[in-house]
Amino acid sequence: MVSVITVTDPALRGEARDTPPESLRARLGRKPILVAPGIYDALTALLAAGAGAEAAYVSGAAIAYTRLGRPDIGLVAMTEIAETVALIRDRVATPLIVDADNGHGNALNMQRTMRLFERAGANALQIEDQSYPKRCGHLAEKRLVAPAEMAGKIRAAVDARHSRETLVIARTDAIAVEGFAAAIDRAHLYAEAGADLLFVEAPGSREELGRIAAALGKRLPLMANMVEGGRTPLMGAADLDALGFALVIFPGGVVRALARQGQAFYAALLAEGTSAGFRDAMFDFDALNALIGTPEMLALGKSYEGETA
Repeated sequence: MVSVITVTDPALRGEARDTPPESLRARLGRKPILVAPGIYDALTALLAAGAGAEAAYVSGAAIAYTRLGRPDIGLVAMTEIAETVALIRDRVATPLIVDADNGHGNALNMQRTMRLFERAGANALQIEDQSYPKRCGHLAEKRLVAPAEMAGKIRAAVDARHSRETLVIARTDAIAVEGFAAAIDRAHLYAEAGADLLFVEAPGSREELGRIAAALGKRLPLMANMVEGGRTPLMGAADLDALGFALVIFPGGVVRALARQGQAFYAALLAEGTSAGFRDAMFDFDALNALIGTPEMLALGKSYEGETA
């Protein structure tokens, strides 16, 4: 039997939320490590929030997989991500860490990306030092911009943000292109440019994760990326916390889980001509409506139908 997570949303009842969420900056300053599950739309954001997520990661890869049915190779437009963030923010109050790829261009493009994403509801932007065409951090044949160009983008993002509470996460993909030492050097430069968190992408072992923490952990909070089947060994939050990481994302896991489940559903439906065999592995009509708040929204609509005094 599929369990239903009840998500209460005061906004659906026309009520103010009691207290705003803790700022992302404040949360990253304390233990334990922050786990940010990947999301790609309002429904996955609602599910993550209902499960207790303190923050969520709006994954560019997951948007490419689901919205385009394509790989993560830079095909998703800046405006498509901004629209997605706005739709998510309209549904949940959870702090959102947003994948901003390489800023979608040069330093001036980076500033527009920051302003657009921040207005849409982003609490942090992750930017990377890849050139075009960019690739998923766990694919081969990545290409990088010069360290100085990336540092300029970081300064531009910091200058463009409206609030200091909107964080800039600087990612380097240099391990796969220039080697481990170059990646650490780049990360130090990005810290000097004003980044709030550092993210060295795709280390190939637990030992390299430990070296990243040793080299950079005293400078800024560190982020780790767990990709099922990717180049970095899959580790749990507690182990990463012990190494010294402050944030871990699981960006595309939900898509991999849903894709496998969806493939099995369609295969069973077309083979058997019915969805009956899948009923115990899915929400029924009423359960899904309860999850997304249909009764509350209908009641709210009715509350506006009466005559005014």
